[in-house]
Amino acid sequence: MKEFRSEFSVKKMAKVLEVSRSGYYEWAGRLPGPRSLTRLRLRAEVKAAFEATGSRYGSVKVMEELQRQGINCRRKRVANLMREQGLRSKVKRKYRVTTDSRHSYPVAPNILNREFTTNSPNRVWTSDITYLSSRSGWLYLAFFMDLYSRMIVGWCVSKSLGHEMVLSALSRAIGRRRPPEGLLIHSDRGVQYCCEGFREVISQHKFVQSMSRKGNCWDNAVSESFIRSLKTELIYHINLVDVDHAHQVLFEYIESFYNAKRLHATLGYVPPVEYETRQLAKCA
Repeated sequence: MKEFRSEFSVKKMAKVLEVSRSGYYEWAGRLPGPRSLTRLRLRAEVKAAFEATGSRYGSVKVMEELQRQGINCRRKRVANLMREQGLRSKVKRKYRVTTDSRHSYPVAPNILNREFTTNSPNRVWTSDITYLSSRSGWLYLAFFMDLYSRMIVGWCVSKSLGHEMVLSALSRAIGRRRPPEGLLIHSDRGVQYCCEGFREVISQHKFVQSMSRKGNCWDNAVSESFIRSLKTELIYHINLVDVDHAHQVLFEYIESFYNAKRLHATLGYVPPVEYETRQLAKCA
């Protein structure tokens, strides 16, 4: 009756439905009980947590985010409340791996050998390059990730696919982290990592180079996972204009969201920055 009050009078609806008008008015003026209030509050919290991530999280991560805020809830209940409100993660589109290793440069052995965990920062970095479509043509993103916390420690977006882009990302990572000699840097066999210019920089810093086996993207699975997240959570849902626009949205995604806020299951559902802070506090 409440839903159709704008179309029909209470008197007419009460007569058709064979209920009393006084009963309806008593019901309409009744305040919601504690259980209803709790449910309404959780419903709002679920929506707020979902929208705060740019509609990227499913029910599991929404639940984890709420629990981090001290809100006790189960995944099934969160899933039901999301379904009621039509809240669906936009991460649906499939991701395609792209690597060009057709060249005659020497390649490094696969030293990493799929050991994707390490017990301290700046021991192992992985790197990769991905393509980004824009109105002004193809753009390219190179990045370096610390396997310790899954933090993106250096990145560069460019209109050129040359190795200078990778060196720029590496330079930013080195300036940010000051890694020691012996740092292992793992990548695929792309020409940008095999060329003399990149190998010279690796040698100058006394880093160790590792490369995936030919045609085996699983050997660099953590970097591929980041690209998948980037594409399905951001790139597939926006229309990049040019390199400046790309830099702006990538900075927001990588630095403000991925490193600082995005929950990582591998880290126990905490963001990379928080994970490193917590581990540092334990060692203090």
